[in-house]
Amino acid sequence: MPTHAEHKLVPYTADQMFDLVADVGKYQDFLPWCAASRVRTRSETELTADLTIGFGPFRESFTSVVALTRPRSVNVKYENGPFRYLNNQWTFTPAPNGCRVDFFVDFEFRSRMLQAAIGVVFNQAVEAMVKAFLKRARGVYGRPTATMSVTPVAVKG
Repeated sequence: MPTHAEHKLVPYTADQMFDLVADVGKYQDFLPWCAASRVRTRSETELTADLTIGFGPFRESFTSVVALTRPRSVNVKYENGPFRYLNNQWTFTPAPNGCRVDFFVDFEFRSRMLQAAIGVVFNQAVEAMVKAFLKRARGVYGRPTATMSVTPVAVKG
């Protein structure tokens, strides 16, 4: 079952990265393969959202409850849809000139056909998604003025 963990030092604050990741309703505007995103309910600490993902001939929708712990973490709890399970966590840790972003995703589709289809492109898809968040940060917050090395450390399974 695909698993991906990634750690990056980014030149944006933990608050800024938290806001980008917590803005689930905008995912369809910038995330690859996100065909639709809708927030049903939202409070300071939790939201319920419906996402539709599409790749190739496949299009699947699912619902998640997302725990928001500002500005430290965003944790996704899968509710219903095409998965057997979905675990997704983001954590944001202040660092000099920015923050450390830790991203983890692990899931399994109920359908063997969907699982096989995503398995072929899983790592590239997740890497493209993380890059899309960083591109979004540049678009929303501008290019950072401080010089900082962006250090990716990826663990793929």
